Amino acid sequence: MYEIKPAFQEYLNKLLPDSEDMKAFFEFCKKQTRIIIRCNTLKISPQALKKRLEDRGWKISQVPGFPEAFVIESKLGPGELGRSIEHQTGLYYVQELSSMMSALALDPQEHESVLDLCASPGSKTTQMAMMMKNTGFLLANDVKIDRIRALSSNLERCGCMNVVISRMDGVRLCEDLASRKILFDKVLVDAPCSGEGIIRSDPKVWTMYNPDMIRGISALQKKLVASALKCLKPNGILVYSTCTFEPEEDEKVIQFALEKLNVGLEEFDLPLKTRKGLKTWQDKEFSPDLTKCKRVFPQDNDTEGFFVAKLRKL
Repeated sequence: MYEIKPAFQEYLNKLLPDSEDMKAFFEFCKKQTRIIIRCNTLKISPQALKKRLEDRGWKISQVPGFPEAFVIESKLGPGELGRSIEHQTGLYYVQELSSMMSALALDPQEHESVLDLCASPGSKTTQMAMMMKNTGFLLANDVKIDRIRALSSNLERCGCMNVVISRMDGVRLCEDLASRKILFDKVLVDAPCSGEGIIRSDPKVWTMYNPDMIRGISALQKKLVASALKCLKPNGILVYSTCTFEPEEDEKVIQFALEKLNVGLEEFDLPLKTRKGLKTWQDKEFSPDLTKCKRVFPQDNDTEGFFVAKLRKL
């Protein structure tokens, strides 16, 4: 266990003022994350995948309210999860449960056009292609070539046939698309963030808390949202998500969108226990609508942390 920075502890005390809640948070942060897989229904049904894995001797259970998601309860050998023929042929994707929530919030439908602005390594892209049943058009973008390689590999393995990959800075891509009047029904901005939510799988996060860095990331996130809205159709949906608890990267970004951009917040449901977006943080009072945002904490679902907001372009 890494030693927590005093400034990070002070910040967490403000975020989770209830002492029992804070205690539960720390207890789950010390626990190893569960092994979660998502059935790829482009290739197999959840029932058939469950039978195949149980015939292999694995003990698995389905996540209530989300039949495509399975918890692997067996103790697997080193590399066994990735070496299985089911994984290598794309019958399932290893993906943390909270990470699946942004695609569920966006709810892409068959024959729609969708932009995944920060797509690599492809967990949400492959999930959306599956939800769209390989119809419509899905543009998956990322900026770094090594991340593009991972994205391409996962799309091929999972049999995603409705996806085009682009490699470009996200802001520049959206500006270029908008100038060509290429608009999308839906956009996912799963933004680069400080990563506080993955503290269970990457304990180094305890030592990396840096308010100056967080403010810089927040500025980039606001640029990505503002640019993405330019290539979204009127009345279209944009989902913004992060794997951080930091209000500077979550509620403050959405408050910026409500104040500066032509958007409104939408209600939505998820198959997890969630908490409402914050009403205030430090000296900032947010729009009452921010309670429509959803926060996922490790102690509530035995997952990693996550934040999701659903915006409609007015």
